[in-house]
Amino acid sequence: MTKKTWFAGMASLVIASGVLAGCSSNGNTVNTNTDTGVSPSASMPAANGEKVKLKMWGGVPPESGPQAVVDAWNKENPNIQVEYVRYVNDDEGNLKLDTAMMTGQDVDLFVNYTLSNTAKRVESGLALDLSGFTDYNIEEKMGPDSEGWKIDGKFYGVPTTKSAFFVALNKDALDAAGLEVPKDWTWNELREYATKLKSGDGYGFIQHTEPYVDPIDSVLSQDGYTKADGTSNLDHPLVKTWLETLNGMMTADGSTPPLGEQLTSKMPVEQEFLSGSVPMLNIGAWLLRSSNNFTDFPRDFQIAFAPVPRLTEQASDYTTRGGLGDYISINAKSKNQAAAWEFLKWYADGGMAPMTSGGRLPASKDADQAVALDNLLGDKADTYDLDSLMYVMFENEAPTYVRSLPKEVMDMRAQEYEKYFLGAQSIDDTLAKMVERHNEYLKQNK
Repeated sequence: MTKKTWFAGMASLVIASGVLAGCSSNGNTVNTNTDTGVSPSASMPAANGEKVKLKMWGGVPPESGPQAVVDAWNKENPNIQVEYVRYVNDDEGNLKLDTAMMTGQDVDLFVNYTLSNTAKRVESGLALDLSGFTDYNIEEKMGPDSEGWKIDGKFYGVPTTKSAFFVALNKDALDAAGLEVPKDWTWNELREYATKLKSGDGYGFIQHTEPYVDPIDSVLSQDGYTKADGTSNLDHPLVKTWLETLNGMMTADGSTPPLGEQLTSKMPVEQEFLSGSVPMLNIGAWLLRSSNNFTDFPRDFQIAFAPVPRLTEQASDYTTRGGLGDYISINAKSKNQAAAWEFLKWYADGGMAPMTSGGRLPASKDADQAVALDNLLGDKADTYDLDSLMYVMFENEAPTYVRSLPKEVMDMRAQEYEKYFLGAQSIDDTLAKMVERHNEYLKQNK
């Protein structure tokens, strides 16, 4: 059986079992009427003197922090041993994780990276309701942003990191062009920067595809993905602004790669930035994992940081993606839930410190942030503009949102805007098709 055939078969299995059941993006509400038959108090760790073995699944390469985390725990906790299993955080990798849990493979803890995937797993009875544990106050520990991760008013995981998304800047290139490091700017201003910074046939700005659509989700997470009458809001005026701005940068300015070129070439955007070829990069805090690695990504310039630009005219109306992330759940079917809970509390309150070298700062108020910053920068602190780094990581007071749009709608939306960026569809037709397909989805998922 080929790999492609195997995954197709697994997809059918998962769909049949409800893992891909629709979830609401309004109020984080799903059908959570599931009974796992396992109490959170079950399997108290090492109660009978036997060793408990836990498996934790996550999307970060083990050498980028997770292995050091579990090694530190295992050294101090001989009766509860943890093994880290890496899955790639893409469609295929998430399917692999869901299938492993559905088929009874060993998964005790797992990391969710989007609210959409979390909600599907809650709907399917794969994530444990943590309200049965009363010795750890998640909201008190993680602050008010944790509220965004509740589903039906309950926590089905612990958000463990402060997430930051930003535009990384080659400060040497900015200085040479006489440009300031911005703390508040618009996409039109970024477009001007990109034009001034491009050199010859090169680009002035590049994006990682993961946060590509964050500007419109910043708007719609506040104004609503649906209008007051319940129909799609994907033709919001600022969606059109985003499309036209990026397309102008691709075609008229030549300051950012055409999307088609980026997708077909699988452009290594981090390498393009860290090599000095492109001076601005829209990305998340995982950039630090590569920018601290001078062996694979040597560089001779200082990196500065700016918030992701806003589409809104008023700064007071702007929200930025971020808040809390790395939402770690306990498998509702795990036989070692109490032991998993002990590890999860330790991880969240500072055990995750080795993860900070990859840009993952602990969210818990009880974690030692000084240690986290030391791990984040290591001996490379002088290669960063620390004032701007501190601003995007800690000081930017713009409200944050967690993307909750169902995966099906995200895929549909991408299919239509890709046609526009490829020149195969007009902007008006693109907006109309996104609305039409979104409305069809809404009707089917009432």
